[in-house]
Amino acid sequence: MPNELPPDDPRSVWQCQRVEHTVMSLDEIRKKARSYQGKIRFRNSLEYAAVVFITLFFSHTIWTVHHLVMQVGAGLCIAGGWYMAWQLHRRGPARAVPADLAAATCLGFHRSELVRQRDLLRDTWSWYLGPLIPGLAVLTLGAGLANPGHPRRAWLFVGGYSALVAAAFLIVWRYNLRCAGRLQTQIDELDSMEKQS
Repeated sequence: MPNELPPDDPRSVWQCQRVEHTVMSLDEIRKKARSYQGKIRFRNSLEYAAVVFITLFFSHTIWTVHHLVMQVGAGLCIAGGWYMAWQLHRRGPARAVPADLAAATCLGFHRSELVRQRDLLRDTWSWYLGPLIPGLAVLTLGAGLANPGHPRRAWLFVGGYSALVAAAFLIVWRYNLRCAGRLQTQIDELDSMEKQS
């Protein structure tokens, strides 16, 4: 047939070659696990810094804005931020790779860490975004009520601000789902590597 490639053609040789799967050494597994835990520590540090910023920003709002509903909303935002930090500390800390693990145990440890972080990212609404919603909602309502002389302009601001916050929350949620999907791919790769060993 005219479309058949000759047997010595590089493309046909490449396509027909047998694929060999490499098994990672213990040092490679440890290095990968430590690198991942470093990324988790960095992520958590950024989140804790964000909570400190939220606390300072909304504390300033409580002291400078003399509107009770907005002060309550700012207080709820602070509480939501600290709840988020507590959940991150409880459910998503970086765990050090024990030095005395064998290859299979080290691989299992790394896999369990990936699963734990994947589940954390999939559950973003309950521990990360959800706790901020009550405070932001009350704060936004308070901003609308603080301008009784200009109701149309105030409620246009409230609507625009709410849409902006909703869009930001949607972007964060989708990003976390995408990250969870990447972790699932790594988990699947580890599972296939474990089957081949």
